[in-house]
Amino acid sequence: MKTKTPSTAFRDLAPGITGMALVGSSVTVSRSLVDAPLFAVQAVRYTAAALLLLALARAARVPVLRPRGREWLWLAGIAATGLVLFNVAVVRGVAHAEPAVIAVAVASVPILLGLIGPFLEGRRPSRQVLLAAPVVVAGAVLVEGTGRTDAAGVAWAALALGCEAGFTLLAVPVLRRHGAWGVSVHAVWMGAVMLAGLTVCTERPSELLELGAAQWAAAGYLAVMVTAMAFLLWYRTVAAVGAGRAGLLTGVAPLAAAGAGVLTGGGVPGPAVWLGLAVVVAGLTAGLRSRPRPAPVPLALREPASP
Repeated sequence: MKTKTPSTAFRDLAPGITGMALVGSSVTVSRSLVDAPLFAVQAVRYTAAALLLLALARAARVPVLRPRGREWLWLAGIAATGLVLFNVAVVRGVAHAEPAVIAVAVASVPILLGLIGPFLEGRRPSRQVLLAAPVVVAGAVLVEGTGRTDAAGVAWAALALGCEAGFTLLAVPVLRRHGAWGVSVHAVWMGAVMLAGLTVCTERPSELLELGAAQWAAAGYLAVMVTAMAFLLWYRTVAAVGAGRAGLLTGVAPLAAAGAGVLTGGGVPGPAVWLGLAVVVAGLTAGLRSRPRPAPVPLALREPASP
């Protein structure tokens, strides 16, 4: 059996790293949408992302299969948790806490994914991942414990944590048949339908006409980069390396959130926050490091079999 080289392994991890960086940046971008109609803006975002994904899939000649049986439930679960509830938690959470506090909840996912993900994939959890996951979470706790927040901010962060875990775990049973493209397309259009229904029931769609240029720009960034692109990149890595190992990459999100906060004038985090981010990086390095495997013994050097 051919084993992956370190370079090949990095090629599998790179899409997930990029996807999580985009997710982390979304926390800062979402600040622009605190005063916007929540469900209406997100419905527009996911509708635009679904149309973009379908156009890209057609251009790339990637078939998008129709769900069947229980697949509808798994995909609807991804849409309800990873799209609808997660974005409610992010947009409402940044009104009560620093972006890094909300984003670091995403970095606390590795333990859940490291424990549950492998069982959904029919294998045992990796000891290397399980040992590294608490290190990533410890770094997340350092950031969350020193960032500015209140009780509501902590509650929204906890909801974001559960939704982020569901976003990956619920995709495991359907990734094999649908692939990254199929899961992304179906989850996004289902999420758009759910959010449109919530808009009609709880908001006035006409409020979208009152949005400013900055808010539309934020919605466009979330639709193209954080939805269409990040979904494809993330599910590609989950399919390649498994949910447990991919889960460690969620530690990239608070790094991206902190960097985006600095670039947008949100202020430089304190020393304790940077210490927590350094611990997250250490956990990622330990959990994702490829262990060299012994080379197979050449056939000519093996001992002859006993008669």
